[in-house]
Amino acid sequence: MKTLHLWLIPAVLVASLSACVTINIYFPAAAAEKAADRIIDEVWQLKQQQGETKTEPGENGK
Repeated sequence: MKTLHLWLIPAVLVASLSACVTINIYFPAAAAEKAADRIIDEVWQLKQQQGETKTEPGENGK
């Protein structure tokens, strides 16, 4: 039982330290900016399409 404790404590420490490791992935700035612009354009197109399908109050003569 005592040998289990001798191996358990370092194993828990190693496992907890390895859980704190982060992986950083660096994207080229130009590619990230291009992707952001594309997403913004898609969102604006969706908003414009939704605006075209809705009728504004007063357009129907009411």
